Amino acid sequence: WFRLAFFPLISIIATTVILWLLFKASSNDWPLVLALSFFCGGLFGNFIDRMRFGEVVDFIDVHVGSIHWPAFNVADSALCVGTALFFLYFLRKNPPEHI
Repeated sequence: WFRLAFFPLISIIATTVILWLLFKASSNDWPLVLALSFFCGGLFGNFIDRMRFGEVVDFIDVHVGSIHWPAFNVADSALCVGTALFFLYFLRKNPPEHI
């Protein structure tokens, strides 16, 4: 019962925070808005799976020769793309001073 209540609750909290950040973001910060939108879409997709099936359904299973990538779904892909865009945004926004 803990898992069935905990993960949807975390998804709702995270989506609320991301939506708040989206509304606070400037329209000129389109890379940030894009990254947050990917986050929101991925969270919402996994939330829908949790509500319908009690778990996230991973249906994309990639094999290249003997290499097997862990199974994932479209929502997981959106979360990964959002994370990459988020980090790239902040690396460009605040480049490190000392390298």
